[in-house]
Amino acid sequence: MKCLNNRLRLGPSALWLVLLGGLLVMVGCGEGRPKRVPISGQVLIDGKPLPLGYLRLIPEGARPAGARIGPDGRFTLTTFEGSDGAVPGTHRATVRASEALSPTKVKWYAPKKYADAQTSGLTVDVDRPTDSLVIELTWDGGQPFIETIEPE
Repeated sequence: MKCLNNRLRLGPSALWLVLLGGLLVMVGCGEGRPKRVPISGQVLIDGKPLPLGYLRLIPEGARPAGARIGPDGRFTLTTFEGSDGAVPGTHRATVRASEALSPTKVKWYAPKKYADAQTSGLTVDVDRPTDSLVIELTWDGGQPFIETIEPE
């Protein structure tokens, strides 16, 4: 068996491209994402934990943050990955708390108005980390209901 001791020889142009490529990889691997603030808390409806749903915080001109709402009403926001939180600023908020019971029936655990940023009336100011943000919803005398959806 014969060992070969060949070396890769690069000319000045090729060496420049290798160095530039390495620099681009290092820069490309940088996060390059906006600052985020870790946020977690609880969604309540009429003072009790909302048992399911999805919370979304929508900032002006940046990527929204979202979180699944657990059975105890608790959530932890993420914008890009993990529990990275939300970008600082004022956010419109939505809470969609519904469950498909069949192809034509949906049970709503919170009023439908909270599922739309235009009608929810919810805003959240994100300025520092917290694990105790409380989002308060109300039925205003209503209660969970089943909506029947007409097939198209």
